[in-house]
Amino acid sequence: MSRDHYSYTAYADPEMARTFEDRRFGGPIGELIAATQAHVLAKFIGTLDGRSILDVGTGTGRAARLFARGGARVTAVDASGEMLAVARQRAAAEDLDIPFLVGDAHALVFPDRSFEVAVSLRVLMHAPRWRLCIAELCRVAERFVVFDYPSAHSIAALESIVRRGAHGAGIRTEAYRVFRDRTIAGALEQSSFRVLSMERQFVLPIAFHKAVGSRRFTQWSERLLDQAGLLKVFGSPVTLIAERCASS
Repeated sequence: MSRDHYSYTAYADPEMARTFEDRRFGGPIGELIAATQAHVLAKFIGTLDGRSILDVGTGTGRAARLFARGGARVTAVDASGEMLAVARQRAAAEDLDIPFLVGDAHALVFPDRSFEVAVSLRVLMHAPRWRLCIAELCRVAERFVVFDYPSAHSIAALESIVRRGAHGAGIRTEAYRVFRDRTIAGALEQSSFRVLSMERQFVLPIAFHKAVGSRRFTQWSERLLDQAGLLKVFGSPVTLIAERCASS
């Protein structure tokens, strides 16, 4: 896999690694995103104690630390040594024993069915060959895979078009892609996995909520949109859990 793709070069920046969690999860909306993500992961995975979990594209290790605090046996991989350096520091500060390994989501080094659960957050949207990433997650997972993606039926699709256009014009940006649910389900079926459950987070763009900067407004507006039936149609990002089919 070419390391010239932005998904490698952007996260190899030490400044990006140092500030990543604060930019993503800082402030009232970032805190809400983190809390919602933690709730969904707990709902999907259930009891963590003793479970073997692989966190693919761990970044600075936020999800890996969450799993380890619950007693899971966590292994975490990322292509960025800079991000992993921060992840190791933060895990050590909490006295958490997590192996953080350099690795590529397109070619995981682990044997088939090495982990009960394989998790990958904010990876598919950036990965050059996303289908291969899903296939690798399914290959190393004994039972479940959990990952997220921005929906093609959301306002995020418009932002994706703008970013991809800017990237094509030579502007430095993370030109992520969006996905249709049926496309994701089809890729999972090719690896003998089926979708068990899905959760959608916001109707309005995260960038808009961060610009407003009010947790109360975000919760109020998104609750109204959910009650109007819009979340289940236009909500994004989508987080799902899929299970290996019994016959595979």
